[in-house]
Amino acid sequence: MIQLQDVHKAFGEKRVLSGFSLDVAEGETMVVIGYSGTGKSVAIKHIVGLLEPDAGRVIVDDLEVGRLRRGELYRLRERIGYVFQFAALFDSLSIGENVAMGLRKQGKLSHREVDARVHEVLELVDLPDAADRFPAELSGGMRKRVGIARAIALRPKYILYDEPTTGLDPVTSAVIDELMIRMREKLGVSAIVITHDMRSAYRVGSRIAMLYDGRVRQVGTVDEIRHTRDPVVRQFIEGKAHLDANGAAGDP
Repeated sequence: MIQLQDVHKAFGEKRVLSGFSLDVAEGETMVVIGYSGTGKSVAIKHIVGLLEPDAGRVIVDDLEVGRLRRGELYRLRERIGYVFQFAALFDSLSIGENVAMGLRKQGKLSHREVDARVHEVLELVDLPDAADRFPAELSGGMRKRVGIARAIALRPKYILYDEPTTGLDPVTSAVIDELMIRMREKLGVSAIVITHDMRSAYRVGSRIAMLYDGRVRQVGTVDEIRHTRDPVVRQFIEGKAHLDANGAAGDP
């Protein structure tokens, strides 16, 4: 289980998180939605210790992330796959080498076992023949799939997806959605998905939480969010430009 408890984070004078609290149960896909620049990516970076909260606690499987020693943090990170917004592949390395990086750094598998694992995860993301190609040879959607393959190569318990469908056309976005669902169903991983794409959120989410003004505005099932009466959440999910005098979302 992942728990963020009353997390506060500021960068200089800019306060980003102001009491952010969220529980993510094992086996579920929690989607975090919200406007650009509201701190969604900041929130999940606390889970892997890339950021430390100014106040509050981040707990993963009963371990408080901020109190872990370096070695303990590295071991925790082996349980958490991270899919970066723009895949973050190394252009000078082949796809196979990109996917194998974490495995080689871990040093637990032989060269042959690493190669077998790379082939296995590339098969899972429908890129079985991509190992010898380079990132520049792939489309944006294919690079996103490689990012997912790299994240699952260590067989993590959790996967964090940071804007996985950003910049993709609707068809390619649907492919990424299917892959996220496949990872949950085939590998049993729990996930947090950061997005502002409501079509994707409704499709992949077990529950959805909206981050607004530094904290969770509402959290609920897909159906509960679809039918919310909260005017701020409704404005966002319907893509309305403003709220009317009664607090209802409306067009300009």
